[in-house]
Amino acid sequence: MVAQQLGFECMDGQDTKSITVLIAGRPYPLKIKVEDESSIRKIVKEVNEKINHFQLTYTNKDKQDCLSMTVLTYAVELHKATVQQSVKVEHPETALAEQLTQLESLLNRLLG
Repeated sequence: MVAQQLGFECMDGQDTKSITVLIAGRPYPLKIKVEDESSIRKIVKEVNEKINHFQLTYTNKDKQDCLSMTVLTYAVELHKATVQQSVKVEHPETALAEQLTQLESLLNRLLG
């Protein structure tokens, strides 16, 4: 069910491919869109790197704790991106003002 929600399960006649990914040493078979394979493999690699980072940083924690912290990291990043996107949609003038301020700051550094 989760795989369907994430768009990994595609039964609507699109070009699909079955792959197995390893996350924290466990295999997960997925049926994905062919064009999504490189993105999915890149994400899996990043997830495994985050898990490994937590395992090395918190050696007294078990793998479940490291998986939980990895999920929390992605949830926080997603939440921040969602909030930023809603500000841009709801208040485009604020987003434009922020971009102009950043551009002005960059120009000042380059010229000054």
